[in-house]
Amino acid sequence: MADDPLTTIARELEPVLARVDRDELHATVHALEEAPRVFVTGEGRSGLMARAFAMRLMHLGLTVHVIGETTTPAVGARDLLVAVSGSGTTGHTVQIAQSAAAAGARVHAVTSDPDSPLGQLAGTRLVLPAATKYRRPGEAPSIQPLSSLFDQATHLALDAACLILAGRRQVDNAAARAAHANTE
Repeated sequence: MADDPLTTIARELEPVLARVDRDELHATVHALEEAPRVFVTGEGRSGLMARAFAMRLMHLGLTVHVIGETTTPAVGARDLLVAVSGSGTTGHTVQIAQSAAAAGARVHAVTSDPDSPLGQLAGTRLVLPAATKYRRPGEAPSIQPLSSLFDQATHLALDAACLILAGRRQVDNAAARAAHANTE
């Protein structure tokens, strides 16, 4: 009998997450800790993963903004831009990263390809060796469509970074809940 879809997804994620460089994961946390403000960007589902990450960073007490929102201020020196793109070639994401770097911000890429334009532009990166819509050599195989495996790995890896950050900042569930939206 074939695996059910949930089992298949879990089996696809396990080897991807096992290959994530833990030093890069901790470098992500360090970059977040050093930044006076964090900005996130990404397109499509990668952008949704970036937005989910921004929400959790807010719950942990960081000053965070989503690029493209009407209330997003100018990016400046010492700020951190976390740019998410599976391929590292998404035009608008790369353009935003270039603009942020020109403004003096540090760029942190979350990508499957460290040699991509985004990967090369970034000062630090979190490489997630997961399948993208391009199915390039070296990407983990997946039966899921497009960049689903990359997006899932992004969500889990960035949640792991938040878990590390929460421990360092001593933010427990009650403290995070106190920062959660109360207008829903």
